Amino acid sequence: MTENTVTEVTVNKSIKEYLNTFGVVLSLLLLCVILSIVSPRFLTVDNLMNVAGQAAINSILSVGMFLAILTSGIDLSVGSILALSTMFMGLFATKYNLNPWLALLSCLAIGTLLGLINGLMLTKMKLPHPFISTMGTKQMARGLCLVITATKPVYGFKAPILFLGSQRVGPVPVSILLVAFLYVVMYIFLSRTRTGRHIYAVGGNKEAARLSGINVNGILNFVYATSGFMAALAGIVMVGRVDASFPLAGQDYETDAIAAVIIGGASFFGGIGKIGNTIVGVLLIAVLRNGLNLLGVSSAWQAFTIGAVIIVAVFIDVLRQNVMKKT
Repeated sequence: MTENTVTEVTVNKSIKEYLNTFGVVLSLLLLCVILSIVSPRFLTVDNLMNVAGQAAINSILSVGMFLAILTSGIDLSVGSILALSTMFMGLFATKYNLNPWLALLSCLAIGTLLGLINGLMLTKMKLPHPFISTMGTKQMARGLCLVITATKPVYGFKAPILFLGSQRVGPVPVSILLVAFLYVVMYIFLSRTRTGRHIYAVGGNKEAARLSGINVNGILNFVYATSGFMAALAGIVMVGRVDASFPLAGQDYETDAIAAVIIGGASFFGGIGKIGNTIVGVLLIAVLRNGLNLLGVSSAWQAFTIGAVIIVAVFIDVLRQNVMKKT
């Protein structure tokens, strides 16, 4: 391959990445303009803060989902891990009067452990696809939530547990500051560290990554453990917002997280995506849901709309992959 050819390929790749990012941002801006016209309440400060607060939970979940999809995998268990980790935290903090800081740590530890189990089922049990392992974890974790609490919610948490989801710094919710911090850290991690580069390599081609000396199993275990950690952290934010943990919390949250990541330009085929675009995908989903609520659209039609958005996003991903193969 000549130097000119290499330069041309690099330029074409940069243009495609720019257009992909621009397209997502433009879609978000266009949606905001439309909603501001059809609903005068949309652009109010209270409503925008509400959108940002609601988006915080999906933003955190989407970090873990982004890593899973980046390795050409998926994590269908994040909603159930969110519920189970917060249910244990609730029982420890209220029924057994555990120190709230230790209860918080137990929540994060349980989420991380469940995520690691997802990874080990892939790397040690050799299950053929994370769809299977994470679907199994999803069902088992949800069942345990219902069993250990007899389907009843847990409430009455102390201030340290509620902090991330309930407090503000001036007009800005702490949860939004947490999301900003997580995305900056994840951007640096993925772009500046060896492990971050290895995650992209594993997603691009697992066998090639293995032959180049990358510990593929270790990367997968790390990715799914991180996804579990993020699910538990999102659960802590959710508990802070409602002052309760309940066994059906997080139901179908994985759908919004997958939608946000794919809308943000990550590829189901792995190895392609930027964490910065993911937050735009999160905001687009949050704004869409908020707009539908303001317009009085029923929850059934909201679910239909989000499903249609996911199908369109995946279809665009397939078209993008076909174009890349031809260039």
